[in-house]
Amino acid sequence: MVTRGFHGRRSAEADPSRVPPGQYVTRDFPVLSAGPTPRRLAADWTFTIRGAVDEPVVWSFYELRALPATSITTDIHCVTKWSKLDTHWRGVSLDTLLADIDTSADYALAFSDGGYTTNLPLADLTGGQAMIAYEYEGEPLTAEHGGPARLLVPHLYFWKSAKWVRGIELRDDDHPGFWENYGYHNYGDPWKEQRYAGD
Repeated sequence: MVTRGFHGRRSAEADPSRVPPGQYVTRDFPVLSAGPTPRRLAADWTFTIRGAVDEPVVWSFYELRALPATSITTDIHCVTKWSKLDTHWRGVSLDTLLADIDTSADYALAFSDGGYTTNLPLADLTGGQAMIAYEYEGEPLTAEHGGPARLLVPHLYFWKSAKWVRGIELRDDDHPGFWENYGYHNYGDPWKEQRYAGD
């Protein structure tokens, strides 16, 4: 189940200080998934924060779109060794969604349509580091890239940016997600090449 990834060269045009070790730059946006692509209409999509909270909080897609939005330009890095620079995203910061939630949790488990999960320290979802993204390059996010909305945590390898995200479960303990259970690194810092358990 663990694929060591693609091979390629760093682009001569890329600033090497922006490309983590072992990565190569692509202008494409490769589509990689653990299973079939879910096709969910925005009208049927919701996002839930549950777990170590007084009670779950749920937003419809349109309620999410009505919240203050953030636009970012960022580089993304896949564990399969490609990096894509200067990607443009728009969505709602996790800081906004968590602002009125009181929790004792230190960890989060993102969950998605299709049964995908991935775990992160809650600290990596706050401080402007993460969003629920619904636009890519000025257009609605397509299903192939995780639409109608995906988690975006660009400072970690891209498997942590769960496609087709439906919510996060706040937890007092760290519970490994899908790829983490199949040997991927628990944290996934691209600058430390934390691809696989033990890296």
